[in-house]
Amino acid sequence: MKKLIIFSATLLLCLCAKAEIRLPEILQGNMVLQQDTKARIWGWADPKTTVQLSADWFDELLSTKSDENGYWEFEVPTLKADFVEHSLSVREKGGKETTVSNILFGEVWFSSGQSNMDMTLNGYTDSPVEGSEETIAESVEHPWLRYATVSKLGASLKPQEEVAGKWVLNCPENAQSFSAVAYFFGIKLQRALGVPVGIINCSWGGSLVEGWMPEQMVRDYGDIPMEDGHFRQPEPGKWWHYRTPVIMYNGMLHPLRHYTIRGFIWYQGEANVGKHETYAQRLADMVHLWRSEFSGSDSPDAGEQMPFYLVEICPWRYSDGTDGLSSALLRESQLEASRIIPNSGLVGTNDLVYDHELRQQHPRKKKEVGDRLASMALNKTYGQTAYACHYPEFVSMSVEANLVTVKFDDPSHGYTPWQDIRGFELAGEDGVFHPAQAQILDGRPEVEVWSDEVPAPVYLRYCFRNFLLGNLSGHRCLPVRPFRTDKFDN
Repeated sequence: MKKLIIFSATLLLCLCAKAEIRLPEILQGNMVLQQDTKARIWGWADPKTTVQLSADWFDELLSTKSDENGYWEFEVPTLKADFVEHSLSVREKGGKETTVSNILFGEVWFSSGQSNMDMTLNGYTDSPVEGSEETIAESVEHPWLRYATVSKLGASLKPQEEVAGKWVLNCPENAQSFSAVAYFFGIKLQRALGVPVGIINCSWGGSLVEGWMPEQMVRDYGDIPMEDGHFRQPEPGKWWHYRTPVIMYNGMLHPLRHYTIRGFIWYQGEANVGKHETYAQRLADMVHLWRSEFSGSDSPDAGEQMPFYLVEICPWRYSDGTDGLSSALLRESQLEASRIIPNSGLVGTNDLVYDHELRQQHPRKKKEVGDRLASMALNKTYGQTAYACHYPEFVSMSVEANLVTVKFDDPSHGYTPWQDIRGFELAGEDGVFHPAQAQILDGRPEVEVWSDEVPAPVYLRYCFRNFLLGNLSGHRCLPVRPFRTDKFDN
């Protein structure tokens, strides 16, 4: 009898200790699921147990088994976008049900990068976002935009499976704390497409591109400082340094890799200034990895068509001075990255900085950045070609006496302004650059450049400095991309 009592008590304790089915925080109420596809829904339960999923938009009861670690996953068919709130439920067979409500179908994008993406509508200290007060107040007029901000507390040297970051509704209280660039991107996208839009923002100010990559990939580069073969752990009571490699990938991005998304927007590069030789290929490596993981396929080419749109780093006075080239070289590397990464695009920003923001690394014009990202997505991803996203690029130059004639690609719509063009520089054989004057030639989509200090020009630059603001633009006032015809690094 005593043994029977002990066995019964043990059985009761085991039943009471049975793990309740669990979903990650990113799969909770208010979320937006990618429309008209198969969206992944995942979580944890007891190992090797049957898990069931039901939803109000289909009649079938889906069933799967959790693995030896309790992990389970479904691919759930989603509807075309509408404005109807839906719900789904998951349960262990015969167990307690967990319900997720207030779900919308729409377009889901993943935003990431460093401080200029992380910067909220509320701004930073001494760094406001232009028009933020009106934008925050009007957030209640856009209920079909929803967003989630991923917590930095998950930072880790080891890959994690969970991270905090829940979906919230759009309202002044929530909007002020969300990424300004991602917010403006989402609003324009929602208005243009007429469907709900969800944005997951996963950013960290000051982070290196290597912070968003896994350890083995970073180790293979061979030039990232390590201590005794390991990346540096923070001292007891201290927080992670924002330039620590791999911690953002492990603790913030890796836990979200199962979420089904349409594409990525990326605003990073300032932290890699001075490392322009390696940036383009490393960004391409990162994008390839992200696409593979978010596509949910082991195929090496998986997700290669998943769009990736990046933002050119803005003019700013870096440590090598106003007239240095360190950030210009990084911008050049960003353009190279956009050329080698399939289905990508680079948004120009040279015209989105005020003269007085020489020492301000967080320029206030965030709406224009978000709008330009949205135009690129609308044009290249959604096929709405009425939205312009082409930034004129240098094609060739010819020299006659002291005059340089410059041609750009896609000249059919011409250029502006007609006078007081700024941003050009010329140099002779000595390689010493001087400010140049410029004008658009009458009846010809070409620009004529000259400088009284360079009687025999050889080399040409446009806005190729840390902080040199240009004003030449093409179709729809999108700025001419910074460029150079020389290969000097000074």
